[in-house]
Amino acid sequence: MKDLVFSGIQPTHELHIGNYIAALKQWAELQHKKCCFFCIVDLHAITVPQDPKKLRANILEAAAVYLAAGIDPTKCSIYIQSEVAEHTELAWILGTIGKVSELERMTQFKDKSKKQTQGVSAGLFTYPILMAADILLYDANQVPVGEDQMQHLELARVIARRFNERFGETFTIPQPLIQKVGARIMSLQDPEKKMSKSDPAESSKILLSDKPEIIRKKIMRAVTDTEGSVHFDPEKKPAVSNLMTLYHHTSGLSLKEIESEFKGKGYGDFKKALAEAVIAELSPIREKIESYRSNSSELERILDEGRDTAKEIAARKMKLVRERVGLGRA
Repeated sequence: MKDLVFSGIQPTHELHIGNYIAALKQWAELQHKKCCFFCIVDLHAITVPQDPKKLRANILEAAAVYLAAGIDPTKCSIYIQSEVAEHTELAWILGTIGKVSELERMTQFKDKSKKQTQGVSAGLFTYPILMAADILLYDANQVPVGEDQMQHLELARVIARRFNERFGETFTIPQPLIQKVGARIMSLQDPEKKMSKSDPAESSKILLSDKPEIIRKKIMRAVTDTEGSVHFDPEKKPAVSNLMTLYHHTSGLSLKEIESEFKGKGYGDFKKALAEAVIAELSPIREKIESYRSNSSELERILDEGRDTAKEIAARKMKLVRERVGLGRA
């Protein structure tokens, strides 16, 4: 079997160009050379409060975006996490293998818990255990992750090794797939913060559904610095470096080629070119999203097929896990 890749995105809010560059675009390339499972991780989404009706609408929206971004259901499996019950069953078992002290060290839990004014859910605390179950359930040996998810993936590796040592070889130890440029796209208004679906500032992100005139406005208003040169230096010029990363991924030019193209030119020229490159990249995707939205029966069919494929593999793995742990009857 080819290398197996697992990844997923939470169906919360609208997906943006950061999700596209760091995940979807990479997935579309991976599907041609690896066995891929791309999940809509709705169970992860409910670790913080969600409106039920909106969540269900967002799940179908995410499926439409996956397809519009080039994910081909004939080459990989697209499915909804909560429709494969083995995810939660394995998460419970792995929760008896993971340690509280390990979960307490998770940076994302510390950051997100500070924003919860009405108490932190146990689900938010055990989120990394469910993520480990997602990956290990399919024996994924490669996982595309952003830098902010590396800590979670390392925990999955630790838990897999610990389980194997205790019960015998059961799980594949996953390896990270990280893009050299673009693994973390930052806010257009604050280059110290990752571009976020939940950011209330619309000008901070470019949505995949944004029309050309909106994209131009957002890019022209994006923060830069006072120096005026188009030069890649994430430490000294984080805002401009972030915009250059966007241009790199939408134009196909290397960072050095971008610096050469805009040598002696100001930010105005650079932003105009960037806006056109982003529009050219995202406009076909936006049109396809609208097309898939209007064909819900096709979305349902694809999700059904993806669920059935995922469930078949997950059921085999869980049968082995139960045997190894000693659950149920022989």
